[in-house]
Amino acid sequence: MAVANILLSGIVGSTAYGLARQGSDIDRLGVFAAPTEALHGLHTPKESHVTTAPDRTLHEAAKWCRLALGGNPTAMELVWLPDELYEVRTPLGDELIGIRTSFLCAKRVRDAYLGYATQQFRRLENRGDGSFSADTRKRTAKHARHLKRLCHQGLSLYSTGRLEIRVEDPDEYHAFGERVAADPAAALPLLRHYEAAFDETSTVLPERPGEAAVQAWLHRVRRLFYTAETATSCSCSQASSMP
Repeated sequence: MAVANILLSGIVGSTAYGLARQGSDIDRLGVFAAPTEALHGLHTPKESHVTTAPDRTLHEAAKWCRLALGGNPTAMELVWLPDELYEVRTPLGDELIGIRTSFLCAKRVRDAYLGYATQQFRRLENRGDGSFSADTRKRTAKHARHLKRLCHQGLSLYSTGRLEIRVEDPDEYHAFGERVAADPAAALPLLRHYEAAFDETSTVLPERPGEAAVQAWLHRVRRLFYTAETATSCSCSQASSMP
């Protein structure tokens, strides 16, 4: 998949969290800019490009911003990665990292992280008592690890304003996954603990995200990818129509 104008891209997922084991996939996430002119035609360009083998997701700049403003945990990872995990990092990508706190607000972070964790728990519940195939058990353990990670990351972000990407004790996450794979109900106490913790924790996050900074960044992206040829053509056309 050849996508032009990639602004920021890096390795996310289990490798970034420190949860990868032998055979784990390497997931990549990035942001690209569509040519500004293409956004104004009859047929707008694709907002996302997704491939497998290799696993890579690229979102157009505006779509990524909307996801991040909504508190999407997967999108948000991209601007909090350790430096060594970035594979493409342009000046506009650095600017995006620089305004990463502008995407945050208390309610959306709480709703998104607890919401995603609850979705993971529902998946676990639907798998019953653990008496299923080895492959299903493996997926169940993975969903349990991500439930625990989302809860921890979300509460930390809510209370400190910073997203911790790498988990402190990967072995404990894997052990938790195995416990839940044997008995999915074992995940419920952890989920309930974090629900209560969010209620009891003071947040440093604002009530509303800083959309002005995000809008200004998008305007810089659009200006940079508005082609010189188009600008010249428009200027000539306007000049020739003047009396």
